[in-house]
Formats: sequence, C-alpha cells, structure tokens
Amino acid sequence: MEMSEELEANTMDSLVDMPFATIDVKDDCGIIDVPQINLERSEGNEWLSKDQIKKRKKKHKDYQPNYFLSIPITNKEVTRGIKILQNAIIQQDKRLSKAMTNDGSFHVTLLVMQLLNDDEINIGIDALLELKPCIEEILQGKYLTLPFQGIDTFENQVGFVKLAEGDHINPLLEIAEAAKRTFQEKGILAGDSRSFKPHLTFMKLSKAPWLRKKGVQKIDPKLYEKFISHRFGEEMVHRIDLCSMTKKKQSNGYYHCESSIVIGERAPGRKDGTSAMGQLCCVPFSRDEEKISKRPIGIRDLINEALHQERMGLKAKVKQIKELLFKPETQAKIRRELFEGRSINHSNQGNDVDFSDTLT
Repeated sequence: MEMSEELEANTMDSLVDMPFATIDVKDDCGIIDVPQINLERSEGNEWLSKDQIKKRKKKHKDYQPNYFLSIPITNKEVTRGIKILQNAIIQQDKRLSKAMTNDGSFHVTLLVMQLLNDDEINIGIDALLELKPCIEEILQGKYLTLPFQGIDTFENQVGFVKLAEGDHINPLLEIAEAAKRTFQEKGILAGDSRSFKPHLTFMKLSKAPWLRKKGVQKIDPKLYEKFISHRFGEEMVHRIDLCSMTKKKQSNGYYHCESSIVIGERAPGRKDGTSAMGQLCCVPFSRDEEKISKRPIGIRDLINEALHQERMGLKAKVKQIKELLFKPETQAKIRRELFEGRSINHSNQGNDVDFSDTLT
C-alpha cells in the first residue's frame, strides 16, 4: 500500500509541479483562466477571416499553459532559508516531505503561456529577446532586487514565501505586463485574466495526492508559524528563462530551458556560457560562480542574440524554400524542366563528336 502511494506521488510530481504564476490554488493545480486577447485582429493589425477567428477561439478554449517565464532563485541565503523552512515542517509531519518543491527549481514565475510546437517555441524565443530592451527601459540601468519575507498560502493548499513590499514591486509588475503584452502581440496565448501576484512556492499538497487519504486536507499554519515574518534574503534578478513545464528537468532539478536573457546593469558573467539556443543557457549559478567569471556578460549576450537571429533567419529561409517547392506550379515547372533536359540530352547523344582524335 505504501509502495503504491509512493509510486503515485512520484508519477504525479511531473504533472502537478507546474509553476503557474497566478493568485489562487486552482491555478497552481493547473486551472487557468483564458487570457483576454483581441480575436479580430492579427499581429499585423489586419482583420481576420471568420475561419481564423473560429480557430483562435477553439485554441483559446483548449488553453493549457505548458511554458513559463522564470526568474531563477540562486542566492544561497534564500535557498538555504527555504530548505530550513521545509525541514522544520517535515520534522513536524514527515508525510509532507513529498509535497516539498525540489532543490534547484526555486523560482518566481513571471508569465505562463501555451507553445504547442517548435515553430511556436521559436516565436516564444523571439518574444523573449524582444522583451529585453523593454525591461532595460523599465529598469533604467538599475538592478532589480527582490526581498523575500514571511509565509502565506493559497487556500492552505500551496505554501509560498512572500515578496516583501517596497520600491521593487512596481518595476516587477511593469516587467510582467510588458512580457504579457510582448508575447500576446506575437500571437501567443499567454497569461490569464487575473492580477499578477509574484510568489516563491516551497510546497504543494497536490504533489502528493495520497496525503488526503492520510487525513492531510490542508497546510496547518502552525507548521510554519515560526517563519511567519522571517526574512529569507534578497535575490538580484539577473536572468529570465523560457522554461517548459512538461519536458524533463535538468540534472540539477531546474526546468528544461529553451532560451534566456540576461538583465541588469553590468550583469555578471557565467562560467558555463550563455546561449539563446538550448538548455545549457539556463543552469542556475551561484553568487560564487558569478565572481569567478571574468568575461563581460554584455558582450556574450550580444553575440548570443546575434547568433540566434542568424539561426532564425536561416530557418525562415529554409521554410520559405520548402513552401515554394511544395507549390503545385513549382513542382510542375521542375518536372517540365527535367523533361526538357532529358529530351535535349537524348538529341545530343546522337550528335556527339569525339574530340579526342583531333587533340592527338
């Protein structure tokens, strides 16, 4: 019985550990309000046909986010404090160990979205790169530091560390709104209809459904009462990642990442290199690693963006060529030219002259 419950919990982990950045527990469990997007106009500001509107409405109806923008939490002071909190709760109720957020995946979700195929993922990557100058304009060359203090829950089902009040709130909300606008203007279903509430999740009862059978219906406030006003530390926002909710996580526990942007004035470098073209760009790194790296991240970031743009340009050209080749008139022309080429070759074979004799 215990083994089957353990297996059920492990199986559910990958399904329910989805970082929805929304304001109540229903969304953390995967129920998201459909984002409000203008269905009558395309991103080119052209009126859509009724069929196109119908397709988009159906897509809205099936809206289930599977990607998100993540602000990774890498400050050891913050992550150490969360681990102490988790261990304190587990000591009081060992059953809750399966409800804890795994090491390496601590983050603040900035935006959720739906990307259904490689083309949409590439559009998402483009949107993320376009978001960078918007963020730089909001920050005006300043750092964005997020202080974490206190504990709260969503309906006693999801436990999270709160973001303290302060001057950082407005720029963070502006960045979240800019991200939502940038992705939606690309035609991506993103966000939801409710207000953005940044939070750092440390546990979810939905990660271990069998807990209900054991009588655990909610997170008891007594479990975390000693941390109710605890200061966990500050995270300087240095990177935003485009991550998958469903793809296999990295070996360090962090989500699979498609692309990243580095933000902030004179943002620190990386030991492992930063790329806009794969999972390696998104490995969380510590403050110690930041100090070790000496290469200016600004230059590397520009190079990565240039390489990405070149790759996207090549992919677009290949796609255009494919579309051109599949057109009936193109295929007919190719067949005609091939047939004419064979006819000319056959006629020339009868008139071939061996010039070898004249050259000797």
